[in-house]
Amino acid sequence: MQLSRPIPLFDRMTALADSTRSRLLLLLERHQLTVNELRSVLQLPQSTVSRHLKVLGDNEWVASSPEGTSRRYRAADKLDSSSRRLWHLVREQIVATPAAAHDARRVQTVLAHRRSRSQRFFSSAATQWDHLRTELFGKRADLLGLMGLLDDRWTVGDLGCGTGQLSESVAPFVSRVVAVDDSAAMLSAARKRLGAIQNVDVRSGRLEALPIDDGSLDAALLFLVLHYVPEPQQAVAEAFRVLKPGGRLLIVDMMPHDREDLLQEMGHVWRGFSEKSICGLFESSGFTANRYHSLPADEAAKGPTLFAAVARRDDAQREAIADAEAGATRREVTLNLSA
Repeated sequence: MQLSRPIPLFDRMTALADSTRSRLLLLLERHQLTVNELRSVLQLPQSTVSRHLKVLGDNEWVASSPEGTSRRYRAADKLDSSSRRLWHLVREQIVATPAAAHDARRVQTVLAHRRSRSQRFFSSAATQWDHLRTELFGKRADLLGLMGLLDDRWTVGDLGCGTGQLSESVAPFVSRVVAVDDSAAMLSAARKRLGAIQNVDVRSGRLEALPIDDGSLDAALLFLVLHYVPEPQQAVAEAFRVLKPGGRLLIVDMMPHDREDLLQEMGHVWRGFSEKSICGLFESSGFTANRYHSLPADEAAKGPTLFAAVARRDDAQREAIADAEAGATRREVTLNLSA
């Protein structure tokens, strides 16, 4: 492959010698603009703006990206040290000119026009926006985007992984996923789905006796699985065991309901879980911080309302509580003896 020839600094200086090109670069250092927008700001013919942009582009002062039938221009992201010093000197001169001040005022008009286009749309579409967004991007777009908040150094346990849908969603955003299930049929489907994903480890095991080492997970997920577990307390205690100090457990499951058909036809063992019962499971397993929130109902869903509950393994807080309780016990014993 032939490497591009470095551009001599003298040629780069020549590109900035024209004050219009310097004004252009000053604008593009702050904003991404099209030729038509730059024409409006500089009040020059489009052909003139395009000619100046070509000189700046040939000397690698600006870059561009396609925007429909047009292109958006911006200042180059990376400059060598000599070019940075050169631009700093030129910039000091051009930024103080009346023309640059005029450009700065006019570019605000261009940006206001952009905003007004969006505002006009939303003023007429606000009542339909949720439907339009779902139609364009699907119902899971917001949830999948939120996966980006996960720490890419984490090891995450998908406990009761089923066919591996959640593991598939989480895997691109974390270091490793350990997916566990005790159903041979579910594991077969999960391995088929996840086979090409390098950072997912699918394991066979019960939630009450996880095939995972102590303190090896940064986060554990129990998604719509706890209502199938004969002994939820053991499953939550196992999640505590395999989490690192500071690790978090997220449970998503059904709130209490009276749907007999779910027990008879879908094999559910439990009729959902209340906040009191979930917080009780957390506390008796050793978790010291927890939250429980009901989730908005999906109008298309036919099942009970769901909740999301989060708990953290905070060993330091747990030890402090234990020490305080032990101190209170010692004081009570002392008072009884002195009495």
